[in-house]
Amino acid sequence: MSQLAPRPQPLPLLADALDRGWEACDLDPGVPAALWAQALTGPLDEFVRRPGKELRTTLCALGWTLGGGVGPMPTAVAVVIDALHAGSLIIDDLEDGAGERRGAPAFHQLYGDALAINSGNWLYFWALEQLEQLEHLAELGSSPTAQLHLHRRALATLRVCHQGQALDLRARASEVEHGKLAPVCAAITRGKTAALAGFAMELAAAAAGATADDAAAIGGLGATTGTALQMLDDLGSLTRGRRAKGLEDLRGQRVTWPWAWLAEVADEVAVVRAQHRLRGQPSDDALEALADDLYAAIAPVGRRHIRGTFAAGLAAARARSGDHPALAGLAALFARMEDSYG
Repeated sequence: MSQLAPRPQPLPLLADALDRGWEACDLDPGVPAALWAQALTGPLDEFVRRPGKELRTTLCALGWTLGGGVGPMPTAVAVVIDALHAGSLIIDDLEDGAGERRGAPAFHQLYGDALAINSGNWLYFWALEQLEQLEHLAELGSSPTAQLHLHRRALATLRVCHQGQALDLRARASEVEHGKLAPVCAAITRGKTAALAGFAMELAAAAAGATADDAAAIGGLGATTGTALQMLDDLGSLTRGRRAKGLEDLRGQRVTWPWAWLAEVADEVAVVRAQHRLRGQPSDDALEALADDLYAAIAPVGRRHIRGTFAAGLAAARARSGDHPALAGLAALFARMEDSYG
């Protein structure tokens, strides 16, 4: 008895958009297609086909609904955000020396540092061009002012993301003084996570026809949600089920939220002692012990901060938008993610 072939999985939105968009990129036809495939199209096509969490697409959809969007959200909204995010992953992985991304070797590990820099930057510029795909929407109208505002917001988001990455590359948890751990961690999160999450919801709301002020407020909810999710990820990385990520953060001496919370619950002497355990080249066993001690010290206060941060953002949104069904959906999404991290 014959069996039905498995149903093909749909392409990620960005992969589908690139498939349809290469012809519009003015790739010189005099150059052999095989060379373009080696230099640009092939590596990017492979990378954007890797399955991801699609969290930012979900945030875009929530922003569209909160902004008054009717019907399905135009895919161009999520494509802009996904392209910005994919470009940042390629560049950040190179700068961080990451070995893997989405279940496969990091882009630079497969294609080299130079192609990683060029491909990541190319995605930034391509994403900015895709903003033009939104300008035909009746909700945005033909106002040059509205169109210019979106481009300015995209550029500001990229700038803030790079500021956060700069801090993440240079700051070391073993070196930041006790009273500065929380501000430094907050600035890194604001740049590396919150900025793009906020722009995702703001852009979608603007595409749905929200005013600039309303779209900015919806973007604020996205930024707050992004911050809470980063806190959740940092705390979850210290649990046994996700310890590999936590050990990577400790080995790289990244200024993550557990260090900010340790500075809150412990005195300066205790923090300095914990920082000292990062110095030199601690063994895996030593880092495992540090992860256990950190988690035991900060887990309760960390959970309070995570829930408090998200609750504050949700309350501000409800004060402005009322009991919108999309907010209940966001709360349910956050609860599921919190459960998944243990």
